[in-house]
Amino acid sequence: MTPANADDALARLALAPRDERVRMIRKMPRAHVRFFNEAWWRWAHDGQFWPEGDWRIWLIRAGRGFGKTRAGAEWVSEMARERAGARIALVGATVDEVRRVMVEGPAGLLAAAREQEPIAWHSTRGELVFASGARAFVYSAEAPEKLRGPEHDFAWCDELAKWRAGAADTAWDNLMMGMRRGEKPRVVVTTTPRPVKLMRRVMAIPRPALHETRGRTRDNIHLPRSFVEAMLADYAGTRLGRQELDGEMIDDVPGALWPRALIERQRRAAVLPLARVVVGVDPPAGTEGDACGIVAIGLGADGHGYVLADASVAGLRPEGWATAVAECVGRFEAECVVAEKNQGGAMVESVLKAADAALPIRLVHASRGKVARAEPVALLYEKGVLWHAEVFADLEAELAGLQAAGGYQGPGRSPDRADALVWAVHELMLGRRGKAAVRMV
Repeated sequence: MTPANADDALARLALAPRDERVRMIRKMPRAHVRFFNEAWWRWAHDGQFWPEGDWRIWLIRAGRGFGKTRAGAEWVSEMARERAGARIALVGATVDEVRRVMVEGPAGLLAAAREQEPIAWHSTRGELVFASGARAFVYSAEAPEKLRGPEHDFAWCDELAKWRAGAADTAWDNLMMGMRRGEKPRVVVTTTPRPVKLMRRVMAIPRPALHETRGRTRDNIHLPRSFVEAMLADYAGTRLGRQELDGEMIDDVPGALWPRALIERQRRAAVLPLARVVVGVDPPAGTEGDACGIVAIGLGADGHGYVLADASVAGLRPEGWATAVAECVGRFEAECVVAEKNQGGAMVESVLKAADAALPIRLVHASRGKVARAEPVALLYEKGVLWHAEVFADLEAELAGLQAAGGYQGPGRSPDRADALVWAVHELMLGRRGKAAVRMV
């Protein structure tokens, strides 16, 4: 088969309906089938090619059927060719999923292997040996301690959003601490997104260290058209469809005052100099180590507000969280602390003064409910005049859990961080309008 004929045949095969493709492949000589499989790069779509540049992590965040697994397998295979003797980590939610999808699956490493570059798969010990001498090792996020110690040149993490909560962060941290072999260790993450903590951690990695590829199910032209049409007919526009087919991160609660898309839109570096800085505090209800919300807000020279820090703490006694407040004030040279008086005002003031006698403190009394106080603050986000200077994952999760109807479906028993933000914004930006929701005492 000449190169020209091969290109023509590849084009016809790629664009043919699935049933016709199957018939064409069945009629091909075995050598031609092998050629088409190994010429993957000719028929892959743009989202499957690894990016150029000085990235450390390539995140493929896309819908089901996008071709994430084949992209991961091809990248690992190429790295094994380029670096003989490389050590590669294959990490999935469980050992069975690594074996069934990443290694033995129809788009896995064994399927992607070239005939002249056979892979030896030692399933009992979870190890692949490539023709170059590179080796890949199977790991489960369920057993993060097994990632503590081994060093790797490369890693492929599949379905990161499915890793079990509680073990996921430890598995990721142990893996990353072992990415110190070779000149340029790199990690590829292939996943359909879900609103979990680890996903947000990875997505918050600064560029250019992180390169993100987004994609939808419909972007893969090789999927059966009938399948794509059926999925769109059933799920297009739904939360499940946006997540599983379009690869969006969806975790808005019904009637959220702060939809996630709004928070993501309102993110940029603070415009300096800052005219004023205020620290909002939502004190714990008791003295036995409940969470204390501590949030610093600055007013920029442009007249816009900027969330500068979430310094909230949990599990500390009064002297502990009061010290954290004083440290936050000192860090940003804040003009005052705004704290809720309802939860034992005299105690709050005395505890803060004990931590730093010079702290300028303003106590406020909540005369209306949380939602009434929060609504005008959310409106400032919608107007585009209140920004997050960086990612504050815990604070943003609480904001996203506040509902216009008055409920709260975020993490923890109470939105302490969100309340602290609201107090600070009322003091800093709402002026007399803010006094409709709070009364200064």
